[in-house]
Amino acid sequence: MATFKLMTYETGEGPRAGIVCGDAAFDAAGATGEKRYDSVAGILADWDRAKDVLGAFAAGAGPSRAGALDMSHVRLLAPIPLPGAIYCAGANYRDHVLEMAKAQNIRPEPDPHTLGLKAWHFIKSSHCVVAPNATIPLPSHSKKVDWEAELAVVIGRPAKNIPMERALDVVAGYTIGNDLSARDVSRRQGISDTSPFKFDWVAQKCFDGACPLGPWIVPAADVGDPHKLKIELKVNGVTKQSSNTSELIFNVVEQISHLSERITLHPGDVILTGTPAGVGAGRGEFLQPGDEVRITIERVGELVNRFS
Repeated sequence: MATFKLMTYETGEGPRAGIVCGDAAFDAAGATGEKRYDSVAGILADWDRAKDVLGAFAAGAGPSRAGALDMSHVRLLAPIPLPGAIYCAGANYRDHVLEMAKAQNIRPEPDPHTLGLKAWHFIKSSHCVVAPNATIPLPSHSKKVDWEAELAVVIGRPAKNIPMERALDVVAGYTIGNDLSARDVSRRQGISDTSPFKFDWVAQKCFDGACPLGPWIVPAADVGDPHKLKIELKVNGVTKQSSNTSELIFNVVEQISHLSERITLHPGDVILTGTPAGVGAGRGEFLQPGDEVRITIERVGELVNRFS
């Protein structure tokens, strides 16, 4: 089967799912005759069959360009405009853990595997998701909004208590996320540093526009090993993050397995797998109006956003 990518694009009647075949794109439902494929959520709900249907189209009708969309007039939205859930791995790149320990002048934590720990995640509101190429207003409650380039895993099958050897079987594909973080509001003022209620995850991680996602979903089969991908982020053309997913502490397999022990994962859920070294907090730099952030992940694509 020929390769393809899943996108969501804007129309006068609302968002619709599209399929990108090489340099051409098509409406997914129109191309396949499957009405439920009018949304990426509908495609993911039928992923076991849909990947073959879409692959067959890409191998056959796609190259003919009949019915192709005029991409010069297509506005891409986030590939999953409203994910069921967004799970975000914290402190999950070796180089990032060392960077943040140095910035805070503390001893780096040991590898959590040596302590018998499992992957740790927080939840980001799906209402924070914004489109590729969107201009994002910086939140008024923060002066220290930081970038975090992340490989995003898109779930394509229900998953509960998934063993590690089968974890990748539930992955539909991969996209790119930017886990924007308001660093200066992460700790509540007037609350003791020893209090379990010190941290404000909503203010730090869930403000409007806090989760750029896109530009599309690349099927897992086309990405191959998710643990050998170069990941890079630039601000105004200057490289800030440059690493590889081989630096993940808890890899994709472990994260899926550990999450599924606690909660059922559903098609359309997204896992942001962590960010490497090079965040603004490590160097005292933060996003300003007019900045452009460009994230590139090998075999997945490029996500660009601007800030105002």
